[in-house]
Amino acid sequence: MILSVNQVHKSYGKEKVLNDITFEIETPKIVALIGPNGSGKSTLLSIITNLLTADKGEIFILNKSNKDPEIFKEVSFMQDNSVLYDYLTGYDHCQFIGDVQKIPKQQMIDTAERIGITSYLHKKVGNYSLGMKQHLLLTMALLNQPKLLILDEPLNGLDPTSAIKVRKLLLELLANGTTIILSSHQLLEIDLITSHILFLKNGRLIKEEIPQHEKICYQLTVNHLEKAQYALEKANIPVKIVDRKLILSAKDCSISKIFRMLDQQQMTILDIEKKMLGSEDRYQKIFGHKEDT
Repeated sequence: MILSVNQVHKSYGKEKVLNDITFEIETPKIVALIGPNGSGKSTLLSIITNLLTADKGEIFILNKSNKDPEIFKEVSFMQDNSVLYDYLTGYDHCQFIGDVQKIPKQQMIDTAERIGITSYLHKKVGNYSLGMKQHLLLTMALLNQPKLLILDEPLNGLDPTSAIKVRKLLLELLANGTTIILSSHQLLEIDLITSHILFLKNGRLIKEEIPQHEKICYQLTVNHLEKAQYALEKANIPVKIVDRKLILSAKDCSISKIFRMLDQQQMTILDIEKKMLGSEDRYQKIFGHKEDT
């Protein structure tokens, strides 16, 4: 078992932030934690890594209690850049971690080269851009070559080129057996690396595997909209109209069957678009709006 979270509860005063959070990760995968600002994502990640104490519940990482300090030889948590010190260099930050965890110096240098921060590693963090700080945080998190990597908004402040590089890195880590949990507002990026989603709403988890949903749908423009809707519904094919287009789930119908049916009814398909359903679509269905980023 890589991670087991059992009936975790957390409140701040009278406000219930986490309510009976339970989930498990048995095999290496990338899992995304998604929810609006203030939904408790960072709180949950901090509880998993024992930086915060839950009011109730228990957590096991690699079959050990998360309160066992030994787990941090194989677990890393990348937090936001508030944990960095402006008056220290990037090298100072990495060296501190290396000294505490007895990480060979060459391993530290190799990790810095892999992330691409060697050109500014000896500069003070106070002179770093937001993207440079994100790269340093990621380097620090990878120094111990963790089996479980927990990332809080790893794509924040990254330009498209850097985001692509991080995405490739995460997929490489997964291929080498690292399990990754990340929170992010970059839903389109999430879709490129995982379909394992944990939505956090009102203190509770909604666990989803995006492929299990109507991942492919068709948007049709026809010359007789209401007539086409009536014909399809009469044939027990679920359909709805959005922005003067027919929306059909791919799992409910064969598109060739739709063509034949509408042709027999002397209706013409003027345009057709195949659309993929991703985490952003699911987010809007669950929360009723798109998260402001």
